[in-house]
Amino acid sequence: MNEHARVIDIDREPIELYKILKIENLAQSGGEAKHVIADGFVRVNGVVETRKRKKILSGDLVEFE
Repeated sequence: MNEHARVIDIDREPIELYKILKIENLAQSGGEAKHVIADGFVRVNGVVETRKRKKILSGDLVEFE
């Protein structure tokens, strides 16, 4: 993890990837979150993830460039 990393506690799982970006204010809207995911700016567990509805579980590492 880098120095700007943020730990997010997922209390209801699974949660869709785009919703995490929106809830954590990493994207201003669900539409923007879907675009940055589709454009390859998000990694899940070290792998670029382009599925906006990818289910994220507790323990998954989500990185946003």
